[in-house]
Amino acid sequence: MKSVGESMALGRTFQESFQKAVRSLECGYSGWGCAQVKELDWDWDQLKYSLRVPNPDRVHAIYAAMKRGMKVDDIHELSFIDKWFLTQLKELVDVEQYLMAQSLSHLTKDDFYEVKRRGFSDKQIAFATKSTEKEVRLRRLSVGVTPAYKRVDTCAAEFEANTPYMYSSYDFECESTPTQKKKVLILGGGPNRIGQGIEFDYCCCHTSFALQDAGYETIMMNSNPETVSTDYDTSDRLYFEPLTLEDVCNIIDLERPDGIIVQFGGQTPLKLALSIQHYLEEYKPVCASGTGYVRIWGTSPDSIDAAEDRERFNAILQELEIEQPKGGIAKSDADALAIAMEIGYPVVVRPSYVLGGRAMEIVYSDKKLVTYLENAVEVDPDCPVLIDKYLSDAIEIDVDVLADSHGNVVIGGIMEHIEQAGVHSGDSACSIPTKTVSSTCLDTIRSWTVKLAKRLNVCGLMNCQYAITAFGQVFLLEANPRASRTVPFVSKAIGHPLAKYASLVMSGKTLNDLGFTREVIPRHVSVKEVVLPFEKFQGCDVFLGPEMRSTGEVMGIAFEFSIAFAMAYIATGQKLPISGTVFLSLNDMTKPHLATIARAFLGLGFRIVSTSGTAHVLQLEGISVERVLKIHEGRPHAGDKIANGQIQLMVITSSGDQLDEIDGRNLRRMALAYKVPIITTVAGALATADAIKSLKSSTLKMVALQDFFDIVKETKSIKNFQSTTSSF
Repeated sequence: MKSVGESMALGRTFQESFQKAVRSLECGYSGWGCAQVKELDWDWDQLKYSLRVPNPDRVHAIYAAMKRGMKVDDIHELSFIDKWFLTQLKELVDVEQYLMAQSLSHLTKDDFYEVKRRGFSDKQIAFATKSTEKEVRLRRLSVGVTPAYKRVDTCAAEFEANTPYMYSSYDFECESTPTQKKKVLILGGGPNRIGQGIEFDYCCCHTSFALQDAGYETIMMNSNPETVSTDYDTSDRLYFEPLTLEDVCNIIDLERPDGIIVQFGGQTPLKLALSIQHYLEEYKPVCASGTGYVRIWGTSPDSIDAAEDRERFNAILQELEIEQPKGGIAKSDADALAIAMEIGYPVVVRPSYVLGGRAMEIVYSDKKLVTYLENAVEVDPDCPVLIDKYLSDAIEIDVDVLADSHGNVVIGGIMEHIEQAGVHSGDSACSIPTKTVSSTCLDTIRSWTVKLAKRLNVCGLMNCQYAITAFGQVFLLEANPRASRTVPFVSKAIGHPLAKYASLVMSGKTLNDLGFTREVIPRHVSVKEVVLPFEKFQGCDVFLGPEMRSTGEVMGIAFEFSIAFAMAYIATGQKLPISGTVFLSLNDMTKPHLATIARAFLGLGFRIVSTSGTAHVLQLEGISVERVLKIHEGRPHAGDKIANGQIQLMVITSSGDQLDEIDGRNLRRMALAYKVPIITTVAGALATADAIKSLKSSTLKMVALQDFFDIVKETKSIKNFQSTTSSF
């Protein structure tokens, strides 16, 4: 298995459910078909190969093959997909052909019902009829075609179900029966994926529970079957629907909630926030409770956009005198090269409006930048690329902050990343409280965070990321006025449910009302470590960088950093050796730290093995080391030692050159295959050495997470508490 998430759709027919499921995946498709898919440009050999060999895009290859005239029988012979499914898909292609021959104004009420019952979205109809999504919606409503919502009977008809669980269909009888209570629509995060996972569902669930307790009817909208938010008893009402503008507006029209919450579902609802706001401003739907107009709760969509839009955000930072790395916005390839030349390499490049660091990369030369622009992104004025100076050897800091509508701001937690800046925050281990940051830098971070939250009129949660250079300079990297993936970790570390507090301040409560008025700095240490999926993907390199790769995380708590880190590391499923041999291979940029790392492991009784370049530097430092051949130099080489069980731990940083792509990559893959722990950063190596030292000298004792916040018990038993772990 290689998938990291899934979507689910309900409908009255296979075609309707299938189309809704495809657009729920949020892969850029508004359904199946009615789109310019890349497979349409493939030659026949490439297309047939994609039909024959299972792959993530095969369903779109089927569409392209049908559009180009391939028959159902021929597709079946290549794919072995049952002909019943292929026939259903062929009917969708036929309907698309019919739509493309029509103009929007000629579509009748019967046409709309026929098309919508087959799952076509307004955006698909717009593509086929060469119109806009808004024009399609207005035309559809003008002929009286609206969705009806059907209930899933959670009690199997034995008695009345009190937990409405609904899906849309284009039928004539609506079973939703909305109430006139005070109510809130919570937009979920859609399918799990790298960069957006269960941490956002955690926030949505806590929001629902908190607002139910506050007297609101809660309405959850999501399409992810794996989550607690789509359990039919998590909220008062559940709509199992794709998170698109069309589907959200349909539910707004039906339910007319007092508020809509977009902060807790990650980037999925945030991307819809401005469009939803424009819809509310244009049509001004009145709340079913009669308390006013439907509105978005919390931080305004305009403030969210101000933080996402680089030009607006830069202006705000200049106004507040907050430092940020030198950078620029490239709207063409020429712009990108000019900006990189002006600020100097290395630079971090990424598309705007992304989550999880998708397509983000550190580049060191014009040649590498051109390669990135050709292969990773398409640069144009509507899709600019952000280019920033890469801060080498900097410490990265994450801050989660909570603000209410009265201007009160309280920092929830300040996390220090263990890996250096340049590793995506979702892939880096981190600790609360910070371990190496000076009080001066922390004061600067606190001051800037509070100023920014007030300037953006944040109501709810905001996450800020900072970098601190070796010279103590602080730079703001980015700010996101929404719940971040660290909210569950921070909440457990400090003993305060931040998502619950955020939902209540959105409803009008103040932080004073909630009794959360100051930053909590715990006496214990909490460490978050990540789970990486490299074993599932053959050929994938194990290096961490600015693009997120982790699929989960764990947490360790203790009264010492080293023990907390050790427990978190072990909880990921890795084994920390307490004796044996460490293989060291550091690139030129990290070689200044080589002697420190080597002495740390030698002091723990480990032997050191290295290839020629690293071994030479160690010998100059007077450090005992065994030389071993690289893979291309002959045998026995470092890979043989891994296979023979003669290496227990690897610390290896990439040079990024052509030889490393071949030799180093093979070595790292061998270590992965033989389950030898691999450390790819300097900070990670030093933290690992500290953790091994603690494991060799301490006896670990497991205690309940809650006991760390029981002051009386903690005072009496503090000497007995060693550590605890919690997976979340």
